[in-house]
Amino acid sequence: MTGTIVDVPGVLVGHAQNEETLTGCSVIMLEKPSVCGVDVRGSAPGTRETDLLDPINLVSVVHAICLSGGSAYGLDAATGVMQYLEEQGIGLDVGYGVVPIVPAAVLFDLAVGDYRVRPDRHMGYEAAQAANRETVAQGNVGAGTGASVGKLNGFANAMKSGLGTASVILPNGLVIGAIVAVNAVGHVADPQSGTIIAGPRDEQGTIRDSMEMMRQQAFSPIPPGTNTTIAVVASNARLSKTEAKKVAQMAHDGLARTIRPIHTMYDGDTIFAVATGEVEASVDLVGALSADVLAEAVIQAVKHAEEAGGLPSYRSYFQE
Repeated sequence: MTGTIVDVPGVLVGHAQNEETLTGCSVIMLEKPSVCGVDVRGSAPGTRETDLLDPINLVSVVHAICLSGGSAYGLDAATGVMQYLEEQGIGLDVGYGVVPIVPAAVLFDLAVGDYRVRPDRHMGYEAAQAANRETVAQGNVGAGTGASVGKLNGFANAMKSGLGTASVILPNGLVIGAIVAVNAVGHVADPQSGTIIAGPRDEQGTIRDSMEMMRQQAFSPIPPGTNTTIAVVASNARLSKTEAKKVAQMAHDGLARTIRPIHTMYDGDTIFAVATGEVEASVDLVGALSADVLAEAVIQAVKHAEEAGGLPSYRSYFQE
């Protein structure tokens, strides 16, 4: 087992990125169509096909999920994923070929690297083509390539974040995994120790508590929609579309335990929940464990990040 989301049977991950311009996308590919739900908590989301995932709507399964940088421009990456799947004959049979169902969410990374270069259909195709069940690369890869955190004292005083993943395996065969690109306006803290591991820095370079800065009103205004943490939680549980949405709701607790503040006007936080349907499991159990696994994935995203775009990372401050 890898300790990553690909431990969930039937889940593959592929990344593509431009390391010079610091942007990229990640594709969570499913070996068979799987039930999916979504919950959007941030007030400035950039998404695609999320209405389709409402439990009252017709289609219950998806074929892949795309997480991307590039703000709203990055939604184009999902078109490349669709193209790849169509070439494989994968999608919803509509009588006139197939229509791959590929929900997507984006984060704002235009302030890092070259804002004129964004993930497009070619990059999405490349990420889909690269999807596999090997150990998932973390840090400055895929959707986390240009991710950053701690922008409450201005972007120049932010820190580099990235993409992280984690998993848990139960004795009954239930497997739950998470993958997340962490691009929050606030700080990230280890929920076990309370230690802030990345966040806004003051003029002396000290990492600050975002909540304390907000209480003191000692931060620069940040344009709404310039952040966003996006994630997928997956399990091999047998869930309905309604139950998958509930899991997505509960998984947001994992963000709340690690990122402060979360779900603000500055963020578009979005979580997709996928269930591949092999193991009977309580929706409450799957949701609670998804929150735990997602919290660990957030921490891994920060700890694997490398300095880039003029921003220091966790590794700049802490030696493990």
